[in-house]
Amino acid sequence: MKNPLITIGESIHASIPKTAAIMKQLAQLGSGAYTKQSEPLDYIKSLIESQAADGANYIAVNLDAFGEDKPQLCVDMMVEYVRLVRKWGSGVPVCIDSSDNDVLTAGLKEWYNTDENVQKPLINSVKVYTTGSILPLKRDYDFAFIGLLVSEEASTGPGGSHSVDKLYSIAKQIFDEAVDEYGFIPGEIFFDSTVFPLAIDMPMEPNVPGYTYRAFETIKKIKSDPKMKDVHCSLGVSNCARDLPGRRIGICRAYVAKGAEYGLDAAIVNVSHNFGLVKPDVELLELVDAYANLDGSAERLNKAMELMGNFCRENRKLAK
Repeated sequence: MKNPLITIGESIHASIPKTAAIMKQLAQLGSGAYTKQSEPLDYIKSLIESQAADGANYIAVNLDAFGEDKPQLCVDMMVEYVRLVRKWGSGVPVCIDSSDNDVLTAGLKEWYNTDENVQKPLINSVKVYTTGSILPLKRDYDFAFIGLLVSEEASTGPGGSHSVDKLYSIAKQIFDEAVDEYGFIPGEIFFDSTVFPLAIDMPMEPNVPGYTYRAFETIKKIKSDPKMKDVHCSLGVSNCARDLPGRRIGICRAYVAKGAEYGLDAAIVNVSHNFGLVKPDVELLELVDAYANLDGSAERLNKAMELMGNFCRENRKLAK
């Protein structure tokens, strides 16, 4: 069965403790580290091959944790990892994931530094204030990109974050520039309205909608725009289950299913869990639905808090 979800494999990410430790060991091997057989290199190879075998549409690489003190190290490592995905990814394109434009640019150029036929990669991410640095690369390198819906401006929405209308306006601004100035087609544009952990998505001020509500309603508003109906909406789903006491895969599965009702059609996920293919648990779907409807009313806030309280109590008991 074809997965209706565009899956972006998340396993090669330097924020994952075990993966980060292996990446560090590999980098310390020095000259030939990324070409000579070793246990660390074999581990990275297995991550690439398994994600391709599990049906990933893209294999993401994020090395930002290595660039905090040494930005050039992150650039150099991204070049190496892009080569590894091209070598062992069975044709699955890379998703070059970084908050550093130099890393994104280096990874994109390296992806095409070959005589092989390669599929169009994905860049994650472009912000409304970085479009002028990344989008012009389209003239020389074919790629799709994720537009992260953040702004350098101070948040003006209720509760100290951007409103649905503001997030939608950021998406429109990125879309218009990408299409009109740089020749992207809508299907090459993904938007990320940002996942917030359900465990702490509890506005304490009256009439303040939740983050999950805003993320999903923004997707719905984008996909309802006739000009943007063919764009994709993607979220880093794993973050929704952070700090929960159990059943995190089930929560993520329910989150994807609920998001799909609003127009979510892509996600950064552990592809081995078959998100988008396995039916979610009804109770977990009800829990996520409560957060998707957290519009600021006291009634809906109370319902979400009650369901989350029950979920946490039950799963803490199971963990004992």
